Amino acid sequence: MYAPAVSDLSAELWQSAARVLDTNWSGDHTVPSRRLYPHQWSWDAAFTAIGLAYVNPSRAWRDLRSLFEAQWPDGRVPHIVFDPDTAEDDYFPGPGVWNVPAYAGRRPRSSTGLVQPPLHALAAWEVYRHASAHGAACAGEARTELAWLYPRLVAQQDYLTERRDAGGTGLAAIVHPWESGLDDSPAWDTVLDAVPADRTLLDRHPRRDLAVADATHLPTDRDFARYLGLVLNYRDGGYSDTDLVQRHPFVVECPAFNSILAGAELSLAQIAGVLGRPGAASRHRDRAREITAALARRLWDPATRTFRARDARTGRLSPARCVSGLLPLMLPDLPADRAEAIMTEARSERFGLPAPSADRTGPDFDAGRYWRGPIWINVNWLLRRGMQVHGHHGEAETLRRAMLRLVHEHGHYEFFHPDTGAGSGAPAFSWTAALCLDLLADRSAPAYARAA
Repeated sequence: MYAPAVSDLSAELWQSAARVLDTNWSGDHTVPSRRLYPHQWSWDAAFTAIGLAYVNPSRAWRDLRSLFEAQWPDGRVPHIVFDPDTAEDDYFPGPGVWNVPAYAGRRPRSSTGLVQPPLHALAAWEVYRHASAHGAACAGEARTELAWLYPRLVAQQDYLTERRDAGGTGLAAIVHPWESGLDDSPAWDTVLDAVPADRTLLDRHPRRDLAVADATHLPTDRDFARYLGLVLNYRDGGYSDTDLVQRHPFVVECPAFNSILAGAELSLAQIAGVLGRPGAASRHRDRAREITAALARRLWDPATRTFRARDARTGRLSPARCVSGLLPLMLPDLPADRAEAIMTEARSERFGLPAPSADRTGPDFDAGRYWRGPIWINVNWLLRRGMQVHGHHGEAETLRRAMLRLVHEHGHYEFFHPDTGAGSGAPAFSWTAALCLDLLADRSAPAYARAA
């Protein structure tokens, strides 16, 4: 298990992280990585903005604004906003496959019809906090940007909590593994087993990722055919969320997605307070408690004392233990026994810190393949926040140092081998660099935890 100690880290890591963000800036938004991801990704933009707040607050706001300028009229924020200067063939599936309608009032930039975890309210709050400390000019800009974003963030939450409550359980459902951000996690395997894998789709729509990345790190052709089939099913249904359980083959309640959804309400409560809307702040806190209670009730497996994804169509919990089950720790209203159970799981031989993306002892663990084993900085960053929220400050500091040493020794990679620490996936990866800046700043517990 890779668990190094850290004493001092020089300015070298800070400077290299800032260089990555400069390299990946496209004039209007930040791309995750030049090599593999030439467009703007939704939750990547949120993580990136958190780091940019330290080195270029104006660019952090521009990243978030660029994303939300592509928000749909129903409130959804697309998981990819396509760069019009990038050729269709440079990324698959590109805008031609998604065929998203050009709604009135939207910018002339196409997008996908899926979403990703709504981390943007948390990002906006973090950027505001740090930008406000940069002087009066930055503080004024920060308040203006926060006021512009707030109604759009609320619309995003309304879409997810209302239209995506497919099972009527108080939780948002995802309609594709890509919406989770944890794309090929073992958490989805039992649901995907019932989804046809039409390999002829790959004949008509060849994969582009295999030309620029190691195939052993990527989803298999069988899984990619299923992913593409789900895209086409949702697209051909007009991206409608009506009767999802009856007509769409993948409708899943994810513990990580819903933890971030509840956390967004807590950040919105902070934002509403700054904007002088105490009534709205109270409603956001109430909704955060409601989502937390639904998550604790619906996705908790008492037999194994873990949080798991649930198939909204069949009602069955996933048998896989994945890092997504650790992220409810970020919620301050999580019952104490559930929070302690997560810490027990995180400390166990199944995970350890930094946490791999899936259970090390599980039958589907793969140390090299995307979300089936490698260590990712972003989910460990969220896990660290949860440790701070629930008072595990010593372990949060251990995790902070381990993440920084990982990147310091191996580079700003997309993900890392859980045993050797070797960097894999896309190099010069934006959220890894951005979150390094935040970790180097070594801040205290999240503001919403202290204010609860």
